[in-house]
Amino acid sequence: MEKQCLECGAKLMGRADKKFCNDQCRNTYNNNLNKDANEYVRRVNVILRKNRRILSKLMPGDKSRTTKEQLLLRGFNFYYYTNIYKTKQGKTYYFVYELGYLQLENEDYALVRKQDYVK
Repeated sequence: MEKQCLECGAKLMGRADKKFCNDQCRNTYNNNLNKDANEYVRRVNVILRKNRRILSKLMPGDKSRTTKEQLLLRGFNFYYYTNIYKTKQGKTYYFVYELGYLQLENEDYALVRKQDYVK
């Protein structure tokens, strides 16, 4: 029985374990196989990059303050962040890559840049 390329169906010649006739067919097959996962990851990354840009614009230095309203007006999405840091005092910082925020009272937020000692 002749083996066929998994992507285009062309007859395969050469190694017994060969699955594709060329690199283009291999790449196309794998891209189609991972298409759904790649689209989801792409959408999440777009949101994370937007959140990071917003924090960066609101924070000229290493620390700053803003309001929930200012974040929301710029399109910040509080459901997407890359990691959480809890302090010994019980405060929870949410980070989008190296930029983080801490909810204060009255819908105010402290904005911080991750320091080397924060892991």
